[in-house]
Amino acid sequence: MPPSPTLPLLLLLLFLYISLPCSALDFLFNSFNATNPDITLIGDARIDSSVIHLINDTNQFSLGRAFYPSRIRIKPSQNSTTLLSFSTSFVFSILPEIPTSPGFGLTFVLSNWTDPPNALASQYFGIFSNATVPPPAPLLAVEFDTGRNTESNDPDGNHIGIDLNNADSAKTAQAGYFNSSGGFVPVDMYAGENIHAWIEFDGANFEINVTIAPIGVPRPSVPTLSYKDPIIANYVSADMFVGFSASKTTWVEARRILAWSYSDVGVAREINTTNLPVFTFPSSSKSLSTGAIAGIIVGCLAFVIIFASGVYFFWLKNKLKDDEEEEVEDWELEYWPHRFSHEELTVATKGFSSDQLLGAGGFGKVYKGTISSNNTEIAVKCVNHDSKQGLREFMAEVSSMGRLQHKNLVQLRGWCRKSNELMLVYDYMPNGSLDRYIFNSNNNLLNWQKRRQILSDVAEGLNYLHHGWDQVVIHRDIKSSNILLDSEMRGRVGDFGLAKLYSQNEVPNTTRVVGTLGYLAPELVKVAIPTAASDVYSFGVVILEVACGRRPIEIGKDEDEDMVLIEYARDLYVEGRIVDCADKRIEGEYSVEEMEMILKLGLACCHPDPQRRPTMKEILVVLLGEDITAAAPAELLGELARGGGEGCANTESNRLMESN
Repeated sequence: MPPSPTLPLLLLLLFLYISLPCSALDFLFNSFNATNPDITLIGDARIDSSVIHLINDTNQFSLGRAFYPSRIRIKPSQNSTTLLSFSTSFVFSILPEIPTSPGFGLTFVLSNWTDPPNALASQYFGIFSNATVPPPAPLLAVEFDTGRNTESNDPDGNHIGIDLNNADSAKTAQAGYFNSSGGFVPVDMYAGENIHAWIEFDGANFEINVTIAPIGVPRPSVPTLSYKDPIIANYVSADMFVGFSASKTTWVEARRILAWSYSDVGVAREINTTNLPVFTFPSSSKSLSTGAIAGIIVGCLAFVIIFASGVYFFWLKNKLKDDEEEEVEDWELEYWPHRFSHEELTVATKGFSSDQLLGAGGFGKVYKGTISSNNTEIAVKCVNHDSKQGLREFMAEVSSMGRLQHKNLVQLRGWCRKSNELMLVYDYMPNGSLDRYIFNSNNNLLNWQKRRQILSDVAEGLNYLHHGWDQVVIHRDIKSSNILLDSEMRGRVGDFGLAKLYSQNEVPNTTRVVGTLGYLAPELVKVAIPTAASDVYSFGVVILEVACGRRPIEIGKDEDEDMVLIEYARDLYVEGRIVDCADKRIEGEYSVEEMEMILKLGLACCHPDPQRRPTMKEILVVLLGEDITAAAPAELLGELARGGGEGCANTESNRLMESN
């Protein structure tokens, strides 16, 4: 019997079916259902009113991710050098609470995990670590960034970028689209407007094309950003999760995903954008003409300004009458938005009661307080100010900390001045300072793992001060008592009363030697110009304190019995038994190799020659390395033995300081 004429057709169909990728996937969400989301929500992400909200704006640090529940196929096999292709489009909206203070936007991400290791919030989108040299890993993202992060070399605060396992983009482009005439039309991604994005992942050519346009504009034919490089293959695995991620710190900015389409068997299906909700800044009624609206606004503003000015000057006149010494100075006008009233701080600290006293130092007393309006715990530092010197140091702290944002810095919340009283308001750190847990503290003794974590935390904070901002911040008083511990026992750098700001590559201008004996770099005695290297020296002393459980200078009964920690550790290093100076109370909690490398790192930071000390970036590489003995090259640690004799300069500097 002859074969059926349909048999070849059936065999052909079977062959085509078998040859199709087994991961064939095609889905379309014109909206999202909170009851049956079909989306995996991580962290603070949630579905509300058919829209994915990626973050919780009521939390200071918040991150959220939304992934398709199952993995998608990116490679035919794990060892394959060939990449598969996919097409996706989605609609997003980014709306900051304050138009002039946007956050960090959001990302479309391909990840090997729904919770990437070491991922951070704030400017790291909730998927990246801020490690200086992160290892290649299966993590690739397209960022829609609405805030300029100088640490990641962002070109501006409104751009698109291709991120290969790093917040520092491999390629960026200004947000916008090319119209039919070839002209570029900028798009403000943080105005709350619904933005349509298209991403074409061309695996065969190792190319990613990203296009954006506001809703209502047809899809442009020319992509906004094109990136083509075979290196893409190093940042994907055979199967990956696909979705979105965002994070925040201080700035409130709503990030929403309104719709999503995806296909790895062709072009993603069109999204129905006609009924999508719109989130924009409040607009005036259209029943009035533009001129009338403008007139009303100008009139209202003028009235408010005149009225407020009258009230302010009336208050000021009466205040000056009651207290002839009270003055309104230029810096008060500059920083007035952060000002607390003296009455508010008095109530918060129960009248600056001795029961609320947290500690006292060379710059004044610190009190615990609670703001009754929101039940927020605070710390209030009352600065000593017997001369103009107190005011200068007070403003150094306001001008530096008020503009710095990092998870490993103690956040300055505000300030207050009444007559000769100067006060700074910080986040309250419930676990106090680091020195409480490493010196003579058997009950609350920190284990080695916690000590290592705190050193890494402080190094990240100092790295941000030295390298992560548009100005270099020299702390000038790094010591264990200025390292505070939050509720999770994570380290934060505090007390910026001696901080000195200057622009990158600018020489700081100061002639005063400031700081704390035992932590001062020896070069400051000869030339009183603090640098990043002098901060590194102080941090090196902290490393030795933490590893050895000893103070930098321990006074004996006789002068000959005084012990200088740096000299003690360096002498043991020259003798080849540096680990002998490690804290005996935590013996057995660390490997000898790890402790040896930490102690060597501390000595390298304390090298007498500031040019031979490592930078905070290099220190961070060592401290964040999973295998610390492999993370620290010998050349980074310097020739410690050769600098042994020079280390005595530190003792001489201390005597010089005492005599002055």
